[in-house]
Amino acid sequence: MTETGRLLGSGRTADVYEIDDAWVLRRDREGWGDAAAEGAVMTYVRQHGYPAPLVRPTGSRTDLVMERLSGPTLLDALGDGRVSAEDAGALLASLLRRLHAVPGRDPADPRSRVLHLDLHPGNVMLTPDGPRVIDWSNTEDGPPGLDWGMSAVILAQVAVGDTPLAAEAHALLGSLLAGRSAVTEEGLTEARRRRAANPTMTRQESELLSPAEELIRKLAFR
Repeated sequence: MTETGRLLGSGRTADVYEIDDAWVLRRDREGWGDAAAEGAVMTYVRQHGYPAPLVRPTGSRTDLVMERLSGPTLLDALGDGRVSAEDAGALLASLLRRLHAVPGRDPADPRSRVLHLDLHPGNVMLTPDGPRVIDWSNTEDGPPGLDWGMSAVILAQVAVGDTPLAAEAHALLGSLLAGRSAVTEEGLTEARRRRAANPTMTRQESELLSPAEELIRKLAFR
């Protein structure tokens, strides 16, 4: 097991520890993920020019060693006014389009692409060298419409909720879905189904799925 330093942060299922000035360790607490597979897909998209962090193999299902990034998350930059909701939505859309331009890994299905499936402002870090997309634990190959649908549902759940972030999330979602959005009926339906089955969601978050889907349909299919 990789030796760790101080705890840098914690999410719903994992903790991030300091290793040194160049590397950090993300350790899965729940045992659901596969760090080796996640590291492999991050390496793959990096080889095609996509802004994922550099990773170092560990051979572990729970420990992922990656480069230490500096800078705020896009969510933090939104919160303190450094980035507007409209610009954040445009950035997420650009990152989705760039990811789906990477050649798929399944030669038997040329339309399949690598999907992140959790691309939201908390998983984009704004480093001095540009944005970096983190947390690839949900990644799989499939149709791009599903990736767009997942990002849209995550944002829409915030937009229809009763929190101070609702208005910004609504504007961000509108920006994401403006222009060359690739949300599809099939992708949105499957995204909602997957969110409903997500064991880390609270009851309140689950209750927001119906109004969230309605909002996305108004913005994406009008």
